[in-house]
Amino acid sequence: MLRLGVNIDHVATVRNARGGAYPDPVRAAKLAEQAGADGITAHLREDRRHIVDADISALMQALSVPLNFEMAATDEMQEIALRHKPHAVCIVPEKREERTTEGGLDVVRDEDKLAAYIAPLREAGSRVSIFIGADQAQIQAAHRIGADIIELHTGAYCDFHAEGDVDKRDAELRQVTEMATYAHSLGLEVHAGHGLTFDTVQPIAALPEIMELNIGHFLIGEAIFSGLEPAIQEMRRLMNEARA
Repeated sequence: MLRLGVNIDHVATVRNARGGAYPDPVRAAKLAEQAGADGITAHLREDRRHIVDADISALMQALSVPLNFEMAATDEMQEIALRHKPHAVCIVPEKREERTTEGGLDVVRDEDKLAAYIAPLREAGSRVSIFIGADQAQIQAAHRIGADIIELHTGAYCDFHAEGDVDKRDAELRQVTEMATYAHSLGLEVHAGHGLTFDTVQPIAALPEIMELNIGHFLIGEAIFSGLEPAIQEMRRLMNEARA
């Protein structure tokens, strides 16, 4: 079955906008579990703009589904991951000035560094995922460094859909499709995420090589209107319908 990972970062964004303890991202994570999420994703950024260290500690204690810990490839984040030993770590590019993750990691450029970086994480028992664009050279490099998983960046596909550029959207979908097949042929587990909505999820969910989708911002936004559990349940319904 296609798994759904729910990213709860932006519950923390709302909390941090005013300060204090509410809304609580751990409560959101537990609601996501109840609604059928297979895992929870949380990105601890260098600047702590949403998730903070205490959230990671609380999530590790509270969750009964796996935690996917998104992190940049820094010494600080490696130390935190090794201390908590989450089910999975997803290595993502990070720039302080960006509003959200703008693209995939350049594994080709930093191959030797990343190979050394992820080795202790794997030895500690965490599955290592690399967040990359749908590019063959990047997939090959992720395979060479020993990653267990790649997560394909679906942001361009979603952006072209929102802009109404059908030709570019469909071209990007073909690229994601081809690269999911290629990565699977190398023995990599394939995940996908970034920008997915009710309107864009089904063509990605229909790809048989993809084992997990990680979706956050849209679900948290939709929860304002329908509630978090109904939003997650509708996303799960669409995913299951597409995969069937």
